[in-house]
Amino acid sequence: MVRKLKFHEQKLLKKVDFISWEVNHNLHEVKVMRRFHLERREDYTKYNKLSRNVRELAQKIRDLDEKDAFRVQSTTRLLEKLYAMGLINTKQGLQLSENVSASSFCRRRLPTIMVKLRMAQNLKTAITFIEQGHIRIGPEVVTDSAYLVTRNMEDFVTWVDSSKIKKHVMEYNEERDDFDLGV
Repeated sequence: MVRKLKFHEQKLLKKVDFISWEVNHNLHEVKVMRRFHLERREDYTKYNKLSRNVRELAQKIRDLDEKDAFRVQSTTRLLEKLYAMGLINTKQGLQLSENVSASSFCRRRLPTIMVKLRMAQNLKTAITFIEQGHIRIGPEVVTDSAYLVTRNMEDFVTWVDSSKIKKHVMEYNEERDDFDLGV
């Protein structure tokens, strides 16, 4: 037997129709968030909006006359930016911009790059290392796991000098120098 609903519960249920409940088509969103360990849904929506803007811009460029100099210049600039960000693999054609999605942006996040560089075994440990302040990009320590890494900055992802994890890795590889680590 079900208990009788209280007044405020009845009021809330009047606003919701369970018969024609509108289904949220967020299954793909949940899969991407779980796959890339996104903590905030806002990050996914921003990446989705950016990818939609890129695809719309590419469509507008494609609609221009093929012989127009502005179209050629805009195409090369868009492809150069997408390639520099790492969202596309080559600068061959404008049709590659159709493949830009929220997952493309997620693949350029710092934890994913760390797993790719074998600095961490999985995304969860990579996020932990970042939040604890073990990672730097160039001279700056990064503590935000949503940091997007460009192709140029990918080479500068390293451990912080005072990191215990760096010391353990260097000891394991037998590369530890007591003078450099200040022991």
